[in-house]
Amino acid sequence: MKNNIIKEYFFISFFNLDLTRGLWMIYLAMRGFSLIELGIMESTFHITSFLMEIPTGAVADLWSRKASRILGRCFYLVSLLILFLSTSFAVQLFGFVLCAIGYNLESGAGEALLYDSLAPETREQKYMKIVGIKEFLIQASSIIALLTGGFLATRGYDLVFSLSVSVVILSLLTAFTFREPVIVGSNEKKRDLHWLKQLKIQTIESFRVITKRREVAFYIIFSELIFSFTVSLFFYLQNYWKSNGLTEFHIGAIFAGASLLSGLTSLFAQKIEKKAGGEQNLVFGLPLLLIIALWGVALSPWKFPFYILIGFMEGLLCVVISHYINRLIPPEYRATVLSFQSMVFSFFMIGFFPVIGWLGERSSLNKAFFLMALFGSLIGVIYYLYRYRAKGTKS
Repeated sequence: MKNNIIKEYFFISFFNLDLTRGLWMIYLAMRGFSLIELGIMESTFHITSFLMEIPTGAVADLWSRKASRILGRCFYLVSLLILFLSTSFAVQLFGFVLCAIGYNLESGAGEALLYDSLAPETREQKYMKIVGIKEFLIQASSIIALLTGGFLATRGYDLVFSLSVSVVILSLLTAFTFREPVIVGSNEKKRDLHWLKQLKIQTIESFRVITKRREVAFYIIFSELIFSFTVSLFFYLQNYWKSNGLTEFHIGAIFAGASLLSGLTSLFAQKIEKKAGGEQNLVFGLPLLLIIALWGVALSPWKFPFYILIGFMEGLLCVVISHYINRLIPPEYRATVLSFQSMVFSFFMIGFFPVIGWLGERSSLNKAFFLMALFGSLIGVIYYLYRYRAKGTKS
């Protein structure tokens, strides 16, 4: 099980060495797809993700987290080939469906495999440090991918996709080396049932876990809403900066700077938490700083410093929320509940992402960013009212 941790570091590095991440919208726009079509593609991704998150999480909990990760890489590999080769809108939509299922098969399974590979008596002590290293590697890989992808794109997108396919194959080979953690729990009682009935029972019981822990449900919903803002900014700022004369390499460099700060805050999250006076102080202060940064992107002509600031806070929030939620989830439901977290993110992206694309197409991306900041502020008010009410109830 200890070897799983080292293998996880290699796997997650290959997984996030995605050279197309900061370029796919530019690439498809160059091939004639409109912003509205791009918005529909991204919505298709998240509709699929919304529908498939819980079933794929249940698959990982009931049968095999290792197999779920292997299948996820296979689905993603096919979607990558479609992205590069097809000029058909319908075929690209199918590719986005495959891509979503690929991420679904990884989302809950990966984190659950990592958490359950740790000895129960040392989880509380080690998990935050390990997930901090993991998030740092994610951001470091993203930096390399953004800079390399941007550089290669100026010379030809065939180079970008060729190297991307090679990296996906490396991640697939690494996935085969994991050892499946042994989970002792109520899932053992379901082994003799029909597989559809197993999925049904697993899903229902996992939702009960969430409804009984309302604080967990609240932080899942709020954090994924925040992440839907930051992801939308990541994609639409590509087109905004490209239309303002920046090259793919310069855009990649800005995203790399944000990833660097995100990775550093993830790596030192445990120390930052202690300096800040504890977990509760972080979950209080980070949303306010994120809202300020959103307004900076919306109103300032110098958008990149505020976007980099968002990266700084996003990495820290990711580690803190992951640590908080995982310790409250029973192991036999972990992958399913974590998949619910990803499903919530997809739910927000289904409606939010195409609205930004539509407004950017019909009016301007600056107005779209303003709408994002305004909506984020309203959500922030709800967040702080909830915390005030919850604190009053406890006292």
